[in-house]
Amino acid sequence: MKIATWTIAGSMGEPIYISSHEPEGSPKGVVLMAHGFKGYKEYGMFPWLADALASCGYRAHRFNFSHSGMTDSDGPFERPELFEQSTWNSQVEDLHTVANECALPDCPLILFGHSRGGVASLLAVGRGVVEASRIITLASPSQANSMSPEIQKKLLKEGKVESPSGRTGQMLYVGKRFLEEQLASPESHNVLSLASHIEIPVLVIHGSDDETVPIEEGIQIVDSLQDGTFVRILGGNHVFNTANPFPMGETPPKELRLVWESISSWL
Repeated sequence: MKIATWTIAGSMGEPIYISSHEPEGSPKGVVLMAHGFKGYKEYGMFPWLADALASCGYRAHRFNFSHSGMTDSDGPFERPELFEQSTWNSQVEDLHTVANECALPDCPLILFGHSRGGVASLLAVGRGVVEASRIITLASPSQANSMSPEIQKKLLKEGKVESPSGRTGQMLYVGKRFLEEQLASPESHNVLSLASHIEIPVLVIHGSDDETVPIEEGIQIVDSLQDGTFVRILGGNHVFNTANPFPMGETPPKELRLVWESISSWL
């Protein structure tokens, strides 16, 4: 399987790192794979799913949001100052940029997002910023802001709040711009309201044992959609029981295999 790695300029001119999995022959669709909070394109299931998509004829682009704090590696957050500046608007802008760069004429464009990557995908299409043929969300929350009133008050007062990385041990921060943009434009961050205006088919996948985003939030998303399909993965956690790192050639856990079977049959 051919994998090409390249970069383009994203929000505020910061780089978006992309790994593209090429299928044999002409692609029958293009899939943009958006990671979640503190995620990145090399994380866990992403390389394996991108490879599976390419094996089925889809050109799959997994990428790091420009303000993810990650470069083209699977190590520590090399640019934590960018992570602090990340907002939903910057992610939507990145999705627009990647879509414009990667879309092919007369070829379906599919947005795929895990956790917050799914929210960014719903926001991008719901706002009319990205024109896609389909959306796939995995373990995605139904709201753009889950901070308690106390944390929000602290964020606005102090300018940032701590958000440690369990993976690397680094102390990361969420900057106040993340909240300020939502307070300035609540309607453009209302996930369920925007989802209700999405006319294209959306596949919503959620694990029954998700300890990070309760499955009820996935149900709320699908209930708001005009053309939504819901798949419950029994026993699946937030990453569908997939180790990180997870090499492409390894045997996937049954929960990830069920995710892939649901995606491939739906596509």
